[in-house]
Amino acid sequence: MAQFDPRRQPMRIAPHLFTAAAALTVAVFGGRVHQPAIAEDVPQLTDTQVDILEARAFAAASAPQGLTAPEAVAVQIRRGETFEQAMRRTGIGADEASAVAATLSNAFDLRDLGAGLRFETAISKPRGGRGDARLIGLTMRTGPASQLTVSRSFDGALRLRALDEKVTAETVVLTGKVEGSLTASAQRLGASAPIRRAANKLFSHKLDMDRDVRANDNFTLVFGRSVTETGRTVATDDLLYAQLKDVVYYRFQPAGAKEAQYFDATGKNMRSTMMRTPLDRGFRVSSSFGFRRHPIAGYRKMHQGMDFAASTGTPVIAPADGVVVEARRWGGYGNWLRIRHANGLETGYGHLSRYGSGIRAGQRVSQGQTVAFVGSTGASTGPHLHYEIWRNGQRINPAGIKTSEGTVLAGADLTAFRAEKARIDRIIAAGGERKPAVLQASVPGLRPAAQG
Repeated sequence: MAQFDPRRQPMRIAPHLFTAAAALTVAVFGGRVHQPAIAEDVPQLTDTQVDILEARAFAAASAPQGLTAPEAVAVQIRRGETFEQAMRRTGIGADEASAVAATLSNAFDLRDLGAGLRFETAISKPRGGRGDARLIGLTMRTGPASQLTVSRSFDGALRLRALDEKVTAETVVLTGKVEGSLTASAQRLGASAPIRRAANKLFSHKLDMDRDVRANDNFTLVFGRSVTETGRTVATDDLLYAQLKDVVYYRFQPAGAKEAQYFDATGKNMRSTMMRTPLDRGFRVSSSFGFRRHPIAGYRKMHQGMDFAASTGTPVIAPADGVVVEARRWGGYGNWLRIRHANGLETGYGHLSRYGSGIRAGQRVSQGQTVAFVGSTGASTGPHLHYEIWRNGQRINPAGIKTSEGTVLAGADLTAFRAEKARIDRIIAAGGERKPAVLQASVPGLRPAAQG
């Protein structure tokens, strides 16, 4: 029996030959004509079923004869390197690399691939250790929810396939109790790093995240994200709602405002004039304002600030809008920063490892902006932030600072806020919502190959 070759053109037989064959059959068998068997329609497979069958088939053929089982090899295109040169670094030969390039060129122009692009390959090596390796598969992500794959079929040919996952936009409601810290607790529930940072920064307006937050405190975070069929998050929206203990925030953008802000349930802007601490995560108060035994000098001495123990590199944020007065080395304070704020207030930061981008004398900073990073420079026994506050030139206890809150919505803005609040409350009561999403973003540099 001849081997079936899917690349061979099928034979075409003229209809009158079927008629002649039928007549000959009648003559030979005395007029007895068997009714032809009726083939049943084969049910069409879904994309998921096809993927499962292919996965099983490739798994069965994952170790070609004479080759080792495939190994995952990550490839990153280097500066000045072509795609084929990058492929050669996996151990495959020049002809193999050229064949892979020719296959991928059916989808996009390989000249558009820039340095830094990463993709995954599966490579099998000769069992005897001699000769070139062989490509078994290649996966290249072309967008947040799309990718190209090159796989080897049973006859050795390379097959190109584009895979596009369905993406769902969902509004997530995460509810839990604090265990350890808000950041760690939210991470365990699936909150992304940007959401965790945003929540900590928000609550820092009203709470000291080290002393005011305790184990078993209730919290709820609501935010949007886009998720693929396989459960991979490809995009995260802003925090829509945040609640910790009795502190609640709703996201709302008043008419004419450049960006969204956060308000309490009555429509009061929760942005205070000064945040409680200059750190929003990963710290504890190691020394308070007042007399103490100096850790280096060994005698009782007035400590005119607060110390926050934190890891080197922890971001230090401006607790209020202001202007940088000093950013320099200053004796035992090491790397020192001082910022002037409104109402006669100034803040100082000591033992810094380095300053934030663009931070220098005369530079304006905004509330929540990263202005420096925790370190252990100067007279320091370990990584921590020394924090001071002056009022009209006199040092005061940072823990006792009293600040005023923001404005209250009114008129049309208040009406619109109440409608948005009601919508968010409905989402929370329902435990979230889901709807189809469309993502347009793709990997820079990839465009379809020219046709013709």
